[in-house]
Amino acid sequence: MHPDHEGGRHTQNIALRSGQARALAYLHRVWSSACATVRNTKEVDSRQDSYEDLAALRDRIEVTPWRGERGRTALRVLRAHLNFAEVAGGRLHAASERQTAEEAGISRQTLRKAYETVLKPGGWLRRLRVGRGKEGSSWYLGNGPGSVTQKGLSRSQTTQFPPAPALEEWSTSETALSADIDSTIVSHLMSHDAFAHLALGSSALMIIGALHVRSAQTVGELVITSSVSRATVYRTLQRLATHDLVQHVGEIWTLTPRAVDDFGNSPQEAVTDPEVTASHGWDVIARQCGTTGIAARRRALHAAERRAYRAVLEQLAEHRSRAVVIVRDGRQVLVPSPRPDEIPSAWCTPDGHVVDPSTGCAASDWRIATDGRLILITAADQRSYDELSAAHAEALSEWESAA
Repeated sequence: MHPDHEGGRHTQNIALRSGQARALAYLHRVWSSACATVRNTKEVDSRQDSYEDLAALRDRIEVTPWRGERGRTALRVLRAHLNFAEVAGGRLHAASERQTAEEAGISRQTLRKAYETVLKPGGWLRRLRVGRGKEGSSWYLGNGPGSVTQKGLSRSQTTQFPPAPALEEWSTSETALSADIDSTIVSHLMSHDAFAHLALGSSALMIIGALHVRSAQTVGELVITSSVSRATVYRTLQRLATHDLVQHVGEIWTLTPRAVDDFGNSPQEAVTDPEVTASHGWDVIARQCGTTGIAARRRALHAAERRAYRAVLEQLAEHRSRAVVIVRDGRQVLVPSPRPDEIPSAWCTPDGHVVDPSTGCAASDWRIATDGRLILITAADQRSYDELSAAHAEALSEWESAA
């Protein structure tokens, strides 16, 4: 309700339009909803609990089907945010659109489509605050649509396998396998030029991630574990085989030793060292596909956009008064500028009145508010100080918007 709090702007508007009682009722409803949300949320007491929570979220992402090109692109974006969250140490993290696009290896336009069509409606991501200046937006990772009744562990406990062909039983649509990919591999490779849209693409990422979890799979199994359609699986496997990344014996497909060496670990371990980077073999594939330099050009474009944006901010800042900064103990301390409604302490009387400096007498119409600011109280003004402060903040906001 305080006028200086930007987060309370909506509540202050309710108070201006409908009065204090309506605004307080709104606050009580929001508080009850927040309490209900907290009661249904897992409590995180330590950094270790936070990492366990992120690991459980990663497992859930890996066993979630990401169908279609839109879904596979959304997985790349979500995995980029998970990387930022792991660095931040929790689901709450900061990331800009350009930073996320570079991490996921896609354009900003594609990134925004993934936000609006898949991740935000699906409950995977929430933007808490839009970034301004040099600060990125604040994001929070969600659990996705619905809830799981059984925790899926894509590493230590994979999904079920189809029965032996000798039993003449195969998995049906009712007992089909769940998706199962190694998203860590996806996050390591997705920003490389070899996996751009015009090169191997996102479908190759999904198939490589699925084969890295379980090395020997048929096309029918890859359709389910990688969430890629059968026709796309066939096309992608042929494309990967052309670059000597996969091989097959009969109907069983596996990763080649060359691909495994590029990852740094064997498929059976299904754990990738975070320090391992893509080898030069991917550069050769990008050169063969004609996509070499896409990531570098994207980073250069984003750097130019950042410079232009900061130049505009500096031009706007020239119209404002420069901040006064002092250096104390090696730190820069901002000196707050005086407000027009602040008065010297010598003008204040013990009973709350204001001394007129020209006459030396107490001014009957002026009072000092609880926050030390001047406020004029007249007989025609029937509103409280909180209402007057809210009205002043609203008028100031409208004036700044008009200016």
